[in-house]
Amino acid sequence: MRRSFFIVLLISIAASVFSQKKKEVSPAIYYPDKEWIHKKPEEVGMDAAKVKEAVDFAISHEVNNPRSMEQNHYQTFGKEPFGDAIGPMKDRGAPTGIIIKNGYIIAEWGEPMRPDMAHSVTKSFLSATVGLAYDHGLIKSISDTVYKYLAPIQLYSPIETGNKADRFGKLELLELFSTPHNKTITWSDMLRQTSDWEGTLWGKPDWADRPSADPKEWLTRKRNTPGSVYEYNDTRVNVLALAALNVWRKPLPQVLKENIMDEIHASSTWRWYGYDNAWIVLDGRIVQSVSGGGHWGGGMIINAYDMARFGYLTLRNGKWNEKQLVSEEWLKWSTTPTPAQTGYGFMNYFLNTNKKDLPSAPATAYTHIGNGTNMIYVDKENDIVAIVRWIDNKSLDGFVSALLKAIK
Repeated sequence: MRRSFFIVLLISIAASVFSQKKKEVSPAIYYPDKEWIHKKPEEVGMDAAKVKEAVDFAISHEVNNPRSMEQNHYQTFGKEPFGDAIGPMKDRGAPTGIIIKNGYIIAEWGEPMRPDMAHSVTKSFLSATVGLAYDHGLIKSISDTVYKYLAPIQLYSPIETGNKADRFGKLELLELFSTPHNKTITWSDMLRQTSDWEGTLWGKPDWADRPSADPKEWLTRKRNTPGSVYEYNDTRVNVLALAALNVWRKPLPQVLKENIMDEIHASSTWRWYGYDNAWIVLDGRIVQSVSGGGHWGGGMIINAYDMARFGYLTLRNGKWNEKQLVSEEWLKWSTTPTPAQTGYGFMNYFLNTNKKDLPSAPATAYTHIGNGTNMIYVDKENDIVAIVRWIDNKSLDGFVSALLKAIK
């Protein structure tokens, strides 16, 4: 009996030691410093020849659009009502990308250091600033209606010549959520693009962005109950950006830089622009409200490495090294399907629900997507982040398929 006890005790101690040793040798998660470590594909369980096939696929499927962003705009969104570009535009570069496995760069092509327009990938950065406002207690609940958080907004306009009487009756203070419909809109509705916000901001009416094919509906249709219908709409995204600016009471690029971009060792070359007329007076300062994309110009202009760092932050559930930059709760909400559009979370998380968008990828994968196409592919199951810029939108799954075939 006593001998059996000692045998059990020895087995228990041995198991404990083995478990401890196993913990000691388990690889730690790698987070890049300012210089990102490169590894060969074979070092992280990838086939180098097949990785090259994925890269070659991306390069050979460049989008068939002009590299002049201005020219491209007036061939597409510029045809919409009030479609003039009112923000800066930058001509794009060649097809570009980076593949990251287990945190290490295993492939790159094109001009990854070149800052280019990210278009609607900007929306993911915008939702991160709203998430930071929630994490900091500036927004108590995403179910709160937005109007309760906002003061009237003073638009900035240089002093006009003439008499004050000439401007009598003109709007001087902007209230974004003053109508009965807009007062029912929550932060969650705005983030999920289900608000159906009504109004005009920066000269862009909500109905003018991707307008209905029937012009009779532009001004007369009945508003949808917030949360019930999904509609991708940049005017409403810009409303969210202005609302977030008023909650933070400082420019959103500053919020992003101090709380995220500096922490993840992003470069000094990214910029977040607004429109020529998107200026307000905030606490006695003249501040620009940034745009949520490049639909009419502006948005994030950023290099592929910085996009990769942001994508890697979301892969790691908002954590960088030992610091939680964005709460896990926020990342969970961001990747939770929207009832009215199950392939969308918070902007701009495109979910692969039922493997609909990317049949070759896991259903848990998601992308940050912008026009161009600009894609940040995030795959937690395979510990992969991939940046693919200026690829034809129809070829995204082809690239992902080629990439995942490279896993040994």
